[in-house]
Order: sequence, then C-alpha cells, then structure tokens
Amino acid sequence: MIVRSLAPLPDVKLIEPEIHSDPRGSFVETYEAQRYRDAGISAAFVQDNFSVSSRNVIRGMHFQNPRGQAKLVRVACGAVWDAVVDVRRGSPSFGKWAGIELSGEAQRQLYIPAGFAHGFVVLTETAVFEYKCSETYRPEFDRCLAWNDPDVGIDWPIDRPRVSERDEAAPLLSELLVGDSLPEFAG
Repeated sequence: MIVRSLAPLPDVKLIEPEIHSDPRGSFVETYEAQRYRDAGISAAFVQDNFSVSSRNVIRGMHFQNPRGQAKLVRVACGAVWDAVVDVRRGSPSFGKWAGIELSGEAQRQLYIPAGFAHGFVVLTETAVFEYKCSETYRPEFDRCLAWNDPDVGIDWPIDRPRVSERDEAAPLLSELLVGDSLPEFAG
C-alpha cells in the first residue's frame, strides 16, 4: 500500500491499497493493524459505521469533541467526493480544507485524525460508505460545522446538494470559536 499526506493537511493520509484482480474479480485488504501502524497510522479502531446515500447527498461536516474520533474511511460501492477541515484550535492548518474523490473502483482510503471535521457528497446514483472510528459515537459530544461556510470555502463539486436539516443549520467556524466546541491542537 502507498500512504501519502493530503495537501494542505499533512496529518490527513491518503491510502492506496494494492488491488489484486483477475478474470474472476478483485480482492483488496481493507485493514490490517500492523501494516497501518507501520505506515504511521496507530489509531486503535473501536467502532465501524456503514451508510448508503443517494446522488448529491452531502453528509457533514461532522466531528466529535471532546472524545474526538480518528476515522479511516472508504467507499465500497459508488463514488463520493470527500472533504476534511482542520478544526483544531491553534493548529498551523486551522480552517484549511482538502477534498478528494473516493470510489469503490479505486478503493482508496482516507485517514482522518481526531480534530478534523469530515463530510462527503455522493457523485453516483448511490454510494456505500464505510468508516472505522477510534472512539465510540457519543451524541453529547457530536459537533457539526456548516458544510458551506464561506470562510472555509470548500469547493463542493455539485450544484444542487441535498442536506439534512441538522447539517443545514450547522454553525460557521467563526461561531464555533466561541466556547469549547473545538478541540485544541496538541502540537
């Protein structure tokens, strides 16, 4: 597997696994703890999540604080455009974002450390999205950043998104700076 940082967020890692194909189909190892530790991804994953979404659905931008979740995400079927924003107060890349297409065909994965807001938009008729989390979901710590915050400026690759009421009402990053909604950068 090949692991590289996703600019401009050096802590976010793009993972390109080896795909074994023949006339019968293909095989991909999606996770093996020691191999990921050797690549510098040492999060201990404790929860797996699975979602199915339809075209133009945006899910995000979500994070948890406290008890932040590192995530290892992938698309099993279909395609999404995945977005990540550094929301760690005091981070050199605070407020910066990166986006990349993930698909069942390419089988690329994205490792997102705790302290980053994460979301995606579905590019195909449907997409099956899977993610491993380093912390269990805690609704009392669930946080959301506006997917269309103009100060962050995520350049979503669609014109007419379908967004939940919760995500549509999410606060701007400037609003999250007030209080204790954002995690601190550990350095």
